[in-house]
Amino acid sequence: MSSVNGSHRQPSVFILIGIPGLEAAHIWISIPFCGMYIMACIGNCIILYIIKTERSLHEPMYYFLSMLAVTDLVLSTSVTPKMLALFWFHSNEIYFDACLIQLFFVHCFFIIESGVILAMAFDRYVAICNPLRHSNVLSNPVVMRIGLLILIRGVLISIPFCFLVKRLPFCSNKVIMFSYCGHGMVAKLACADTFINTVYGGTVSNLVVGFDVTFTVLSYVMILRVIFRLPTWAARMKAFSTCGSHIFVILTFYILALFTSVTHSFGHSIPLYVHVIVSNLYLLVPPIFNPLVYGVKTKQIRSRVLAMIHFNRNK
Repeated sequence: MSSVNGSHRQPSVFILIGIPGLEAAHIWISIPFCGMYIMACIGNCIILYIIKTERSLHEPMYYFLSMLAVTDLVLSTSVTPKMLALFWFHSNEIYFDACLIQLFFVHCFFIIESGVILAMAFDRYVAICNPLRHSNVLSNPVVMRIGLLILIRGVLISIPFCFLVKRLPFCSNKVIMFSYCGHGMVAKLACADTFINTVYGGTVSNLVVGFDVTFTVLSYVMILRVIFRLPTWAARMKAFSTCGSHIFVILTFYILALFTSVTHSFGHSIPLYVHVIVSNLYLLVPPIFNPLVYGVKTKQIRSRVLAMIHFNRNK
């Protein structure tokens, strides 16, 4: 009875701790996090500008890269500004509705990014395994429909997270031992049974990521079969070079996701601040590396960036 009387369905605010155990070092921790966020914003905005203005990049691979850049911008921006406000100004309160919005964006755009990576793998599969049909299979209307489908999937899967949290009664403890609102962290504060939340979260994680990873790996298995059948080593290396940047993006995204998931599920002996730092890096590292990798590996993007730097120096 006391648990029920002391609870209410929608607390006005939650309290974000930031990085538990390292509160005294928040100001120092904020410096690399802020630098990473600025780099992610600048890098992805440059990628979007170059793809928009360079007509030779108006093809499926770079349309998907544009989607990836927008996704990275939204994913990092949904968390980092509030986290920096907490570190710099001790603004650790977050309204209940704002917490739900942040929770929605984190989960939604994680799912979207996973979908975009799968779409990019499919693009590389068609380009290498069936190059003569690439323009027909991945025409502009098809690319737009794929992008819309990825967005709708992310939204539809993420909306239930908000409703599952909103239905829960919360006790007097409103302290989230984290630097942002995630479904699992918020559900832990509930006074009621969260079995449905746990099942839905685990199902989404396993099915969505499992589906995307399975078909991404399958695409590259078929790509490698075609590459190893090429007659010359030079032809094989050229084919590998067209996939190298995407493979690096895949590994960065999913290895960090796997490490984050494992530390949360099985790393009970790992200090909580390690969990929080790894989760924050997971939302910041891919948005930094993605534009760097494609900027280095793509000749048109690299040349435009160098031209922009040269122009600004001579201005």
